[in-house]
Formats: sequence, C-alpha cells, structure tokens
Amino acid sequence: MAAAPVRRRLYKDVLQPALHRRFSTTLGLLTVVAYAIAVFHARWSGYHTAWAWTFWSWFPLGPAGGRTLLLLPVCFAIITLRIAQYHVGLRTSDSAFGTFLQHALKIQTAEALFTYGFCGFWFGQVYLWLLPDDAGFELVTYFMSDRARLNEKTLFFISHMVILGIYQGLLHLFRDTDRLALGVVVGKKDDAAENAKGAEGPWTKLMQNIPLMAVPAINQSLIGLLLSIVVYPAFVRGPLWRTMLFFLRPMYNLPRTNMLPSSLPYVSLRTLTRCFWAGMLLMAIIVTGNLAFSLFLAKEPLKNGKPLSSDSKDPNGCLLNGLKSKKDSIRCFAMWELAFIARDFPDQRKAIYEDIDRKDGPMWCQVYAICVEVLKSIETRIDNYGKTPVKAAETEEKVEPKKRTAPPPKDGQDIFQPTPKKSRFITEVETVVKQAATAPGQGPQFSPVAKKVLASGKDQLLKYQKEVTGTDPQDWFKEIMLKVLTSAAGWPFRQEYRRRLTKAVLGTPYAEPSLYINAASALTMLAEQSMKEDKYGNVQRDVAAIIRLLTSVTRKVVKFREDLAPHWTDVYVSREAPEVDEVLQVLRDCLGRLITEFGPYARDLRLSLADVRLAKEAAAVVVDVQREEMRQVR
Repeated sequence: MAAAPVRRRLYKDVLQPALHRRFSTTLGLLTVVAYAIAVFHARWSGYHTAWAWTFWSWFPLGPAGGRTLLLLPVCFAIITLRIAQYHVGLRTSDSAFGTFLQHALKIQTAEALFTYGFCGFWFGQVYLWLLPDDAGFELVTYFMSDRARLNEKTLFFISHMVILGIYQGLLHLFRDTDRLALGVVVGKKDDAAENAKGAEGPWTKLMQNIPLMAVPAINQSLIGLLLSIVVYPAFVRGPLWRTMLFFLRPMYNLPRTNMLPSSLPYVSLRTLTRCFWAGMLLMAIIVTGNLAFSLFLAKEPLKNGKPLSSDSKDPNGCLLNGLKSKKDSIRCFAMWELAFIARDFPDQRKAIYEDIDRKDGPMWCQVYAICVEVLKSIETRIDNYGKTPVKAAETEEKVEPKKRTAPPPKDGQDIFQPTPKKSRFITEVETVVKQAATAPGQGPQFSPVAKKVLASGKDQLLKYQKEVTGTDPQDWFKEIMLKVLTSAAGWPFRQEYRRRLTKAVLGTPYAEPSLYINAASALTMLAEQSMKEDKYGNVQRDVAAIIRLLTSVTRKVVKFREDLAPHWTDVYVSREAPEVDEVLQVLRDCLGRLITEFGPYARDLRLSLADVRLAKEAAAVVVDVQREEMRQVR
C-alpha cells in the first residue's frame, strides 16, 4: 500500500507562530513599563502614607495592578498598530514630496494618527485620575463654595496629550517606523567578527539603547508642549471651551455665557510641569514599544538555534513555499533563512543538494532559479529605467480606424474635377479645425511651417520681455526656484541622487536590500560548499552561470551608478547611496570568493578567459590578469 502523501506545510505556518511569540514578548515588556509607572504613582492612591515601603504599593493584585490595567489599552493600541502596518523594505520615490503623495491618502495614515491620538487621550485621562485631589485638575471647580465653573487647565492638559499623540503619529509616518530592518548573512562561518555581531540579540541591543531612549522621550515631550502652547489658543481653545460648556451645563450650574477666561491656562509653571511629565511618561511607553517591536520582529528566522522550516515534516518544501511567496515579508524571511542554512547548517544544506526527486524539479534547481530571478530583477529595472512601460506602449500602438468625416461621392459626380486653390493660411486653419472636430482632446498637429512660425514668435516674445525688464525671464524663474530648493522649505521637492538611484536599482514602492544580499550570499555559499557536499554534482553545472550573472549585475550597477546624472533640483549634489553600495559590495565579495574557489577549474566549468577577466574586474580583485591567463593557457 502506497504511503499517504506528506502535506507541504506553508512557510507562513512556521513563521507566524514565531512572530506571535515576539509580539507577546514586546507586549510583556510594555506591561512591565506600565507597571513601573503604576508603582511610581502609588503615593496618590490614598490607601497609605509610607507608600514606598508598604506592601500594597507594589503588590500586582492590589491598586498597582489596577492602575497597570488602566494603562494597558495604550500598550495594546501601539502593538496593534505595529502588527497591522509592519513591512519590510524602505520607501522609495524620487523625492520626499513623492513619498507624501504615495502614502498621505492611504487608510494606514489615518489609522496611525487616530491610534496615537487615542493613546494620548487615554493616558491623559488615566493620569488625571491618578492625581491627588489637591492637584487642581478637576474638570469643574467651585468658586465661593457654590459657583461652578469649567476648569480650563484640565481642558488644556487633555488637548495637550492629544496634540502630543498626533505629533508622535506624524513622526511615526515621517520616519517610517513600521519598517523592519532585516539582517543579512555574509562571510564564512568561521568569521569571528560576523559571529560576534550576530551574537548580539534583541535583548542585548535593547539594554544598550535604554539610556538613549530617554533622550527622544524628553525631546518629544518638550516639543509637544511647545506645539500645544501655539496650537491650543489658535485653533483648539474656543471650540473646545464652547463644546464642553454645551455638554456640562445640564449637569452643573455653569454660567450661561461662553466667554473665554481672561488668562491662558498654561501661564502657571505647575501646569506646564504636569503636562511635561505626563507627556514624558507617555513617550516612554511609545518609544519603548516601537523599539522593542522593531528589534524582536527583526530577529533571525531561527528557533532554538535551528531554522524555522526544520519543524516541518518537509523542510525543503516549506522553505520553497516561503521563497515563492508573493508577500514581501514572508519571502525576505525565507531568503534570510536560506542564507543561514547555506552558511551554518550542513545537514539542511546537504538536504538541498540531495533532494532531486521533487515534483517541480530538484531542490537545488528551484532554489537556483529563485535566487537568479531576484538578482536579474536588478538588471531588468536598470534596463527599463526611463522607458515607457510595455503595457502603455502596446496601448499606444493600437490605432483605431479613422471615422468617416465626409459623405461618399454622389452618383455622377466627377471626382477628378480639380478643387479650387486655397491659400496656405486657410489650409492650415482647416486642418486644425478638422482635427479638433475628429479628435477632440488631442493637441493640434501643425505643419513644419506653422511650427517654425510659432517658435519664431515665442523667441520674439522672450526677446521683447528681456528688453523691457532687462533680465531673461527663464533665468529669473530658475534663480527663484534654486533659492526655494536651497531653503528648508524646498527639501521635500529635491529629487536627490540617493533616492533616484535606490528606486531605479532596488525597485519601488518598497525596496529591501537584504533580499538581494541574502540571495547572492546563499548562491555563493551553496556553490562553495558543493565541492565537498554535493555528491551528485548538480551545482557544478550552474557555477559558470552564477559567475556570469554576478558579473553582469555588478557591472551594470556600477555603470548605471556612474552614468546617472543628478537631477537639476538636487542642489546639494551627493553621490552617496548606502543601500545600493551595500548590495554592490556583497556582489563583489561573492564574485571574488567564487573566482578564488573555482578559478583553477575555470576550463572545466566552461568559463572563458574573458569571463574570468570580467569577473575579476567586476570584483575588483587585485591580481595580474594577464599572467593568470597565460598560466591557464599553458
């Protein structure tokens, strides 16, 4: 009886549980931060006097635990937002304004602003509840023992917390906090520096960044307070005052007038101190949550020191499913795991070489095809840069048949009778009118003579303007634009070299350099280890193709980087592009290692002398190329 076929486990089925554990770790850390804030505020609970040394000030099942539960909605809101919107790859566009146009009207933008605004509002309400009775932040106070009046200090505090939350949401969008910066696998296993770098786990990095987290918490709290001082009296004070009076009058004996108080509520230093301190506590939760989430989720795709796919009954099939995924995050994690297997796990690496009976082809052939497709996409984008998309070109080539604009000739009409001659001007006018009638929406197509007349008239107009004003209008306009671009207000409109190069080479709207780095590293390390572990010799047939591919991609990126001219709006020209340089450096390193490893077998691998020379030039290998070629000829 034939054995039942093994169901291929999806890669997301092994990735999602790992991510859930990391979500839970981040939420647990935020709960600890909320608990610390709750313990600190135990002196305002009213149940004891020596709060720092009493049992109930810190006991989790007492008042401290209740205050912690009240702060948990803020933690849940931050984690929920990050889970819903996390992505891999940096945002790519020609300018910052282009990025704004791409993302400003998306629902994710509104979700981020609403979430942070809710966090500010909820934390503000909990903080007001934790304050002692004599703090002076009641919503309604009583003057002369019987006259109730609305307390504007409380309104300013609540509006300040909401404004601070929205400001933090804008920073979240501006800095693209939702991006996960995935790691890369380069070098050999015995590389001490790489091992030391990889030994730094997320907890180590988090502990190292604890002193640095206090700086943004203080800075953003202070900036938010200054922003509230400006925004509150200008836009919030009047509408908020009238709205609160409208809702509270039925419950309290408030004055019938909507007249604003004569003094602003933040003239008191005590009020400003309360606002600053509450904002700093809120920022502590937000900064800690975002940093911990980014560190824990970008952790290596390993579980108990083994690849995630090793838990599956069919590890190779599970890994292939992740490599073929259309979702960028799953594909990048799977490629990262493949690079780890190629470097650190000989058992799984041998399984890739020996898995030759798979349905869609041997495991190595499928891995090779996927990695080659990833690297060739760089070449494709460079080749298509500045060209019209294929679909648009095909649409333009389809020309619809012209409609009949005149009735057919009548019976007996002499079609050979010469038409009366018309002047050239009348002919041009009739042509333009006929085109406007038959093809509305398209610009008029003038003859060369008419175009020459129009160009001459334009030149005469510019000359006349220059004589009247004494300056060239084009130079005057360009000078104004350059002044705007050199100022701080012109920064969003500069099409910087780094942005344009990254978009052209790594893609848009998101580009993840680790995908290309891990693909090149995985191919290289699998090829290197195949000399000892590939008993079927399948990898050797593709080594020459890998070297030619890496050579072609490297040369094309280098040439494109040199030929790409800065845009005229890039007033501060800087030809630095760290993301592209990182990918280019790994491509060169991989080429150099392959040439070093397989150079003596170039003839057996059907690598010509030209292939070897071009690979060494692309890898910037410092060798005497001519002497090496002569040695191989002999």
